[in-house]
Amino acid sequence: MKKIHVLFLLMVALVTFTVSCKKSDTTATPVVLAPIFTVSPNSLSFTEAGGNSPVTVAMNGSSWTATSDQTWCTLSANSSSSASSIVTITAAANTSANLRTATLTFIMDGKTTVSVYVLQAAPSNLYPSYKDSIAPDAMGMSSDAKTLASKINSIGLNIGNTLEAMGGEIAWGNPMITNSFVQFAKKSGFNAVRLPCSWNQYANQTTAKISDTWLARVKQVVQYCVDNNLYVILNIHWDGGWLENNCTTAKKDSVNAKQKAFWEQIATTMRGFDEHVIFASANEPNAADATQMGVLLSYHQTFIDAVRSTGGKNAYRVLVVQGPNTDIGNTNTLMTTMPADKVANKLMAEVHFYTPYNFCGMTQDQTWGNQFYYWGAGNHSTTDLAHNPTWGEEAEVDRLFLLMKNQFVDKGIPVIIGEFGAILRTNLTGSAFQLHLASRAYFFNYVKKHALANGFLPFYWDTGGLLDRKNNTVLDQQDLDALIN
Repeated sequence: MKKIHVLFLLMVALVTFTVSCKKSDTTATPVVLAPIFTVSPNSLSFTEAGGNSPVTVAMNGSSWTATSDQTWCTLSANSSSSASSIVTITAAANTSANLRTATLTFIMDGKTTVSVYVLQAAPSNLYPSYKDSIAPDAMGMSSDAKTLASKINSIGLNIGNTLEAMGGEIAWGNPMITNSFVQFAKKSGFNAVRLPCSWNQYANQTTAKISDTWLARVKQVVQYCVDNNLYVILNIHWDGGWLENNCTTAKKDSVNAKQKAFWEQIATTMRGFDEHVIFASANEPNAADATQMGVLLSYHQTFIDAVRSTGGKNAYRVLVVQGPNTDIGNTNTLMTTMPADKVANKLMAEVHFYTPYNFCGMTQDQTWGNQFYYWGAGNHSTTDLAHNPTWGEEAEVDRLFLLMKNQFVDKGIPVIIGEFGAILRTNLTGSAFQLHLASRAYFFNYVKKHALANGFLPFYWDTGGLLDRKNNTVLDQQDLDALIN
């Protein structure tokens, strides 16, 4: 009986254990599925005309919502609880001047996010065409860029702060350019001038039509130069920064549209001048990397194509394109190719030279370095040691110029030093001021001579401090002698 009783108790325990295990299994943690949330495709492109494009939304959640960060880009549905949905994305016609972008944000159950990126092209015909083409005319245009550079082969003068002045030709304190001043510049020893010029402020912002009065005025000044047997470079200068500050993919289309419209008008107006007249695409375009350099090259390409399209002597005119920031180092690194030209050997490259900045333009000592009041191995101060140069003297000029010689001149592409100069430090007195004056004169002479020796054409930046434009007199004989001799 005891054995039966023990056996019975063991059976009861086994049944109890089995039931207990089964009960425990029913309370195990349920399996949670990983969130699945997709929107396909995750990027869309629209033409300037706009239109519709579907995206498919799939999920394993309870619901999703969606928003657009741009009013021109809308969705046919902004929420759904379906496992699979098709949403139509609609882009309105692009009436702006630029390529534009939108971001669509889809969120499942308030926490899982997917973004869709939308790109819409800028209008391709933002402005009317101003091309007025005539048959090519090679008369008086026989020189290629290298030959023309050898004909100039001297110091040039910027007539700065005048035609490019925002607010009008005399808005920055200089008088209007006269034929007598151009004659005086020639007499003073310059055989070329650079005319920094503004156009955008004289243009209709809807049509890009430049004022006929302004076109005629600029042509008159160019005529003064040609009549006095001066070579002249005519550019689009800073001009409010519409090109210089916008070497970006977002602004590429709109800037190219304006560049084309402006140069079609400028080139047509100046088409009758012979090779004494040279056009320059821009001034100091801000490009800091390969992407921006690619955009800048597109602006130069538009410039070349627009000028060539007008025919006449423009079919053979020498043209100038600028390096990024017109900085020698950036140009050497980034401008590894030139834009295309249907005419061989008619392009020049342009850089500017304000090195070292501590001497040429810096106006206040900084924690990272002081101003340089003096320049050149023989012009160091023995008393004002804090403002002696610590870099950027003769050897640096030689090094930088050699970069441009190797990159361009040795390949048959002349280099324009479109601007160079150094500020006058009127805060100095006595022997310090005299040493500063000697330093400036030496700097100007060194840069000019070594520019010419490397095959460059240097243009001194003057805003009225070298030659008196009202009275046609020399204001700074020491610097003029340094530049001319």
